[in-house]
Amino acid sequence: MHISQRQLFFQNIAQTSDTPLALEIERAEGLYLIDNDGKQYLDLISGIGVSNIGHRHPEVLKAIHEQLNKHMHLLVYGEFVQGSQTQLAAALAETLNKTTASQAPYGPIDHIYFTNSGTEAVEGAMKLAKRFTGRSEFISCTNAYHGATQGALSLSGAEYFKSNFRPLLPGISQISHGVESDLDQITQKTAAVIIEIVGGESGIRLASSGYFQALRSRCTQTGTLLVLDEIQTGFGRTGTFWAFEDYNIYPDILLSAKAMGGGMPIGAFMAPQTIMQVLKNNPVLGHITTFGGHPVSCAASLAALQVTIHDDLAKKAIAKGALFKSLLVHERIKEVRGKGLMLAVQMESFDILKTTIDRCIERGLITDWFLFCDDAMRLAPPLTIQDHEIREACSTICQVLDTL
Repeated sequence: MHISQRQLFFQNIAQTSDTPLALEIERAEGLYLIDNDGKQYLDLISGIGVSNIGHRHPEVLKAIHEQLNKHMHLLVYGEFVQGSQTQLAAALAETLNKTTASQAPYGPIDHIYFTNSGTEAVEGAMKLAKRFTGRSEFISCTNAYHGATQGALSLSGAEYFKSNFRPLLPGISQISHGVESDLDQITQKTAAVIIEIVGGESGIRLASSGYFQALRSRCTQTGTLLVLDEIQTGFGRTGTFWAFEDYNIYPDILLSAKAMGGGMPIGAFMAPQTIMQVLKNNPVLGHITTFGGHPVSCAASLAALQVTIHDDLAKKAIAKGALFKSLLVHERIKEVRGKGLMLAVQMESFDILKTTIDRCIERGLITDWFLFCDDAMRLAPPLTIQDHEIREACSTICQVLDTL
């Protein structure tokens, strides 16, 4: 008896909710997902910030094929010299060689530790901060999301996702994103502050340059490491290659993943050599991974980085984001906020938003909401989206809202 893919999905794939979308996608190309009936869906969320240069970009596919003809996994991380790793690390370091690095007490970020995911990057950064500072306390933000493993989950600012998994790591407290008076909670006992430049799962929340400069100053004053989580914002999403570039600050540790791989799984925590070198001894192999920095993922990542820079996608995201804001004008929309192509469309309620999302999907438009803001629509399309596609998407959203 033939069993359909849909049956196998519900029978054998571990479910994370009672109501998965369960779209059966046969292939993807550029901005579009195509199901097994040939229906096209315009992807307005990029696989949650992953496909910044679109699905199956030709340069990424070329890099993957070339690397497959050389080698795949060889040995655990950090033992062999592998071209795709070293070239990517050098390219990332080049993007971080900014004049604002003079503001960081430990100098420019020039050492890259590759991981399999953003969550693993967070875990690695936590270990690195504890080892370097000799401290164990961390500060994150309310309604922040940094991953689902136990250390990363401990940083989460939403009790709903944490309560049934306690006990988690001790010594972690939260401040409010963008509230300068909260910075007094950073003390000489704090190993690191881990913060997003743009609050992602809280519904795209922005803070001022003054706030981030005060944060940088407070961390330097107390010997606390400033860890910037750019897992969602990195690789051009907000209008600069790294979101922090727009705020005249520089991190001690930087986190990346999602769009970094051009569709392949990869993440990284990055720091100056002065900080990163503590993982080499006492104990030796202070942090280790089998598949982190997989050569095929690194090759794909380098291609994604080069496309993002060569095609000036970060700068173009500013005008494209402005076009979305100008077109999404409707009595049901309370606000469109964000930076570049990282946007939130604020609705009146979850019910209105959920109905809008469902009807948009019926019309071939993929949108979503946020973990900690379930009354705002997530808009984070590939940076390669064209103006006519933006107009088409906004027209569809407004037409759906007209029916409510």
